[in-house]
Amino acid sequence: MARIAGINLPNEKRVDVGLAYLYGVGRPLAAKILAATQVKPETRVKDLTAAEIDKIQHFIEHNYLIEGNLRRDIGDNIKRLKSILCYRGIRHTKHLPVRGQRTKTNSRTVRGNLRRTVGGTKQAAAKKV
Repeated sequence: MARIAGINLPNEKRVDVGLAYLYGVGRPLAAKILAATQVKPETRVKDLTAAEIDKIQHFIEHNYLIEGNLRRDIGDNIKRLKSILCYRGIRHTKHLPVRGQRTKTNSRTVRGNLRRTVGGTKQAAAKKV
């Protein structure tokens, strides 16, 4: 079992797919990492040697921000936007879309999938009768 940056990579997957399990590493970046470390992307994670795992881990640690460091950087950037009260920071604070999307419809993801309906008045009228 290969362990890179504190994450266990799935054994049965190809290396290029397995590296995408790391936060901040997608399929294109995984391909670049494997090309730079000269590891064949079609090999399975379970077939990697200890030297290849060390080479990949060393390359990632020295060239890219991943996992906790990347999450911390993103969080710090959002905190900075909130503290200077810029437009994007205010949108983050109000839990609204930041990048110009409309809010009359859509934007359910940012607002927490709230669905408020006006219904329910017929049941109250029925109880009075």
